[in-house]
Amino acid sequence: MSPYDPSAFPPFAVTVDLVVLTVRRHALCALVVRRGEQPFQGRWALPGGFVREDEDLAAAAARELSEETGLCAHDPAEPGAGNGAHLEQLATYGDPKRDPRMRVVSVAHLVLAPDLPAPRAGGDANSARWAPVDELLASTDMASSGLAFDHERILADGVERARSKIEYSSLATAFCPPEFTVGELRRVYEAVWGVALDPRNFHRKVTGTPGFLVPAGGTTTRQGGRPAQLFRAGGATLLNPPMLRPEV
Repeated sequence: MSPYDPSAFPPFAVTVDLVVLTVRRHALCALVVRRGEQPFQGRWALPGGFVREDEDLAAAAARELSEETGLCAHDPAEPGAGNGAHLEQLATYGDPKRDPRMRVVSVAHLVLAPDLPAPRAGGDANSARWAPVDELLASTDMASSGLAFDHERILADGVERARSKIEYSSLATAFCPPEFTVGELRRVYEAVWGVALDPRNFHRKVTGTPGFLVPAGGTTTRQGGRPAQLFRAGGATLLNPPMLRPEV
């Protein structure tokens, strides 16, 4: 058997790309950065970067998340825990032509967090912003106005993951602060799904689903009107029955 020769194989790089979603002004928004270097200089892109030689994928994604947003990731098994962000692996993208520099495989991650502050640009990005996902995914001309690389496809996959996953899991609470009202949770579902929900039916479903919500022992008037009861995420990770997305 001949010895292993690394030079006999073509080199390629691995990156992590982040689909960072939050709800701002009752709309589902994604974090995008304007690229300051080639390729695709000046185009908007998802945040991310190359995986370092001494780190695994989860560590690289957590590092990029911290550098781009200042957030720390928490355990994916606890969607409503603390003030951190929910971080999970989304999918892998390896089209040989996805990056003009060389063969680059990207392992995309989905990040969900409550209403986040104005983003800060880092690395090779010279500006960053929150943009409504409907605006980012409405482009019909990828060559002139779409996201860089294959990031429009990655974003679409991340949005669909979030939309489908909040049907059967408690992941929607990752968009909420540690204590929230049923009305605030309803607006998360409305923003992610892009539909209007009946307040009474929604209240009945979420408070009647075992382990979904637990009373926090207080009320708030931050939404105006009468005091509303505060809740925290319960221990359930799967919802039974699920919160099915309305037909639109």
